[in-house]
Amino acid sequence: MLNKRLPMRKIKEVLRLKYVCGLGEREIAQSCQVARATVGNYLKRADVAGITWSNVAGLGETELERRLFPLGNSIEDPQRPLPDCQDIYNQLRDYKKLNLTLTQLWLEYKERHPDGYQYTQFCEYYHRWRGKLDYGMRQEHRAGEKTFVDYCDGLSIVDPATGELTLTQLFVAVWGASNYTYADATMTQKLPCWIGSHVRAFEYFGCVPRMLVPDNLKSGVHDACFYEPEINPTYADMAQHYDCAVLPARPAKPRDKAKVEAGVLIAQRWILAVLRHRTFFSLAELNVAIRECLERMNTRTMRRMGKSRRELFESLDRPSALSLPQNPYEYAEWIKAGVNIDYHVEVDNHYYSVPFPLIREKLDVRLTAATIEGFHKGERVAAHARSNIRGAYTTLKEHMPPEHRRYAEWTPSRFIQWAGKTGTATAEVVEKILASRTYPEQAYRACLGIMRLSRQYEPARVEAAARRALYFNACSYRSIRSILASGLDSHAIPEPEPRQTPLPLHENIRGQEFYS
Repeated sequence: MLNKRLPMRKIKEVLRLKYVCGLGEREIAQSCQVARATVGNYLKRADVAGITWSNVAGLGETELERRLFPLGNSIEDPQRPLPDCQDIYNQLRDYKKLNLTLTQLWLEYKERHPDGYQYTQFCEYYHRWRGKLDYGMRQEHRAGEKTFVDYCDGLSIVDPATGELTLTQLFVAVWGASNYTYADATMTQKLPCWIGSHVRAFEYFGCVPRMLVPDNLKSGVHDACFYEPEINPTYADMAQHYDCAVLPARPAKPRDKAKVEAGVLIAQRWILAVLRHRTFFSLAELNVAIRECLERMNTRTMRRMGKSRRELFESLDRPSALSLPQNPYEYAEWIKAGVNIDYHVEVDNHYYSVPFPLIREKLDVRLTAATIEGFHKGERVAAHARSNIRGAYTTLKEHMPPEHRRYAEWTPSRFIQWAGKTGTATAEVVEKILASRTYPEQAYRACLGIMRLSRQYEPARVEAAARRALYFNACSYRSIRSILASGLDSHAIPEPEPRQTPLPLHENIRGQEFYS
């Protein structure tokens, strides 16, 4: 263990007794109540530094310390090499995944310096240097500004059928100025539970903070970047609904949310510790018990403040906080979806249309229990009622290209109506073609081809060709086009041969059975 240095005030007294009063080392040691060897060590250092009382009287403690201990803040043997504390710190940080220890670094130090310090002094020297790196700034929390949120392990729920234990998670939210606290139990820390706990916390508070300070769990922060953290889209959407901001704590900086760290500790003491002997069979039962403990904790008078958390909340945070919106936030998830060439996006195996110019673009899709919305560059471009029919399509006509929109409006009756404008025979041909297919859609292109022949030939010729096709029972696009191309439409249709009138039935007429 390293020797503990005397305060500079007492070291100056040692020098005064020596140089002003002329006392010996033994008398100085008795007067200052220190060891004689210690007095000798300090006097030796003063001689080496060339210090006398005449210049000691005008020196401050910092300058005197620098002259007496030029090698640093220790009184080790100057002949021994000092450990490079900065290098030790860097290696422990850079090789953390390899579980590098001070023991290994000390062994390497001893290999380089066999006459160096032993392990205990090596560690003491490093820890003394390392302790000066840890410093913290006291945070001042303005009223109504921040609420700090975090999770910790909660109590277990017992399955009444199997007796299996399921560990819950305790969500804790603490106001910065008043320490007013909310807590509830959830099954997981996933996004639905995370958002649901926030909504319930705001309802419990009756107001909303201007800033939320979460940890860097994935439900809150999608990318925990030190400089530009990327907020989870659903979490950001919730914050926008309540007009508050999200200010995540820096990664690996728990002091950024020290308020909730202390709040979690208090919640564990006043809630979890109180309920530790009780058995709960459902999450709802557990949350009822948590709410009872929470009320006692928030209404309890704090010794140092002389007021309860609720009293401080009502006087500090609530007057400066934001008011609740008219409707609570509706949970929604955000996903990325690409627009297919049929101008639809796939969500849960169902296909929803978006405007056709967005083909091959990437959309931000917002999903709620009842709706689905598509956003492109922050602008909403589509909205549909959510469907659970797998493989089906939900399409709006305004999202379709004009030619697709016209095709979607095609029906068998509309084709017959369009063909009727050319003539009754044309309409009859179209009707026969539609009836000849298993599905009418299979005949749409043939019918469309017949009607477009009117662009090349006179409608009267098309009608005549249709009559000829009906006569010869050649109802197809190819047949009518061939009739028109060869000019057969101008030829007269042969008159039908007269049918032989059948003999009337009479009892004197013998049938074929008579001759068999």
